[in-house]
Amino acid sequence: MFPIDVFRDTVCKLVEILHQHRIPFHLTGGITSIAFGEPRLTQDVDIVIDNAAVADRLKEFLVSLQESDFQYSGESIRGAVARRKMFQLLDTVETLKLDIYPRELIPGELGRSVTIEVFEGLRLPIVSHVDAVVSKLAWISRGSHKSRRDVRQLWRVADVQQQHAIQELAAGLELSGLLVEVLAEPDEIIE
Repeated sequence: MFPIDVFRDTVCKLVEILHQHRIPFHLTGGITSIAFGEPRLTQDVDIVIDNAAVADRLKEFLVSLQESDFQYSGESIRGAVARRKMFQLLDTVETLKLDIYPRELIPGELGRSVTIEVFEGLRLPIVSHVDAVVSKLAWISRGSHKSRRDVRQLWRVADVQQQHAIQELAAGLELSGLLVEVLAEPDEIIE
């Protein structure tokens, strides 16, 4: 696990570039599970960026990356943006990896971001609590097993209104059965 300062420094480097080019974004993944009150380990930072905005400013975005501490492949980024697939940036100073998703997994999620204090004195947009749970369900439906516990923990700390919204959004994405299945699983290994 990296010290919190490493996460902060790396995220701030990318946030500066995203702000410079007016590319909407929010943090997602493990770091947001932590922000919503579920302590867990994470080795990277996941960030969703607006595909249309980065596509419109791709040349300038790549120039800014070239002038930064990030290692990347311009060809990979161009292909990822065109196909709306994940690409990675490696902070060569902090040796921390960022997974960048140039698309919303849950339709409209960037418009529902919430801004919270992610690091001391630093407020950033993160995926909403509801979208965090439903996006983890979507990852589970695609074969990811590490999100199952996160769904249960995030469900437990959600208020009744959030739980209802999670159920509605999951139903709209045909993930209701998976939500029920995951919530019924035990957190502990039963012998």
